[in-house]
Amino acid sequence: MRLKRSPAGFIVPAQPVMASRPPSGVDWVHEIKHDGYRMIVRRDGPAVRVYSRNAYDWTARLPSIAAAAERIKAKSFTIDGEAVVLGQDGLSRFEDLRRRDAARTAILYAFDLIEHDGEDLPDRPFLDSKAALARLLRDTKAGILLNEHVAEDGAAVFEHACRLGAEGIVSKRVDGTYRSGPCAVWIKVRNPASVAVQRERSENLNR
Repeated sequence: MRLKRSPAGFIVPAQPVMASRPPSGVDWVHEIKHDGYRMIVRRDGPAVRVYSRNAYDWTARLPSIAAAAERIKAKSFTIDGEAVVLGQDGLSRFEDLRRRDAARTAILYAFDLIEHDGEDLPDRPFLDSKAALARLLRDTKAGILLNEHVAEDGAAVFEHACRLGAEGIVSKRVDGTYRSGPCAVWIKVRNPASVAVQRERSENLNR
């Protein structure tokens, strides 16, 4: 079974596999890894829910994302993405996301479409589902943005992400399909100098 659900019925998202360096070649594309909270946005008719990978309901805490989902012209959809609060430099501010007042302005960088108007998409190749996501979001002005991918050399994309100060990149096989839990066709490489990695090291030392 490609998709698993929590006891509450929420989809368990795909999780990239960690690596020390990104893959390269025509079989892979690469996305910036933003420092935020992983979220699933589900719309079913007029009802919208935004929930975490651990199935916590964040709909009320992330009203900008929920409002954007309500504006999308579709009967139903399930979007996978990362909720972030952006600073003036365009980089995500994780500490702001932890604050309820700042979290109200959070946006979602959307990177996969799991369901759309009753059609399940996990068995589609990644580039097909990403193209469907781009079409779904083409008239969305705020709240939910497409997380663009780059079809370039993985090492070069990672180096660029590090220069930007991003958390890292996630590389995805163009023909890979969506699977709940550890997903071998998604490879994550983290920038060791990023705020996210330094924060986690500090938190681990203080435990």
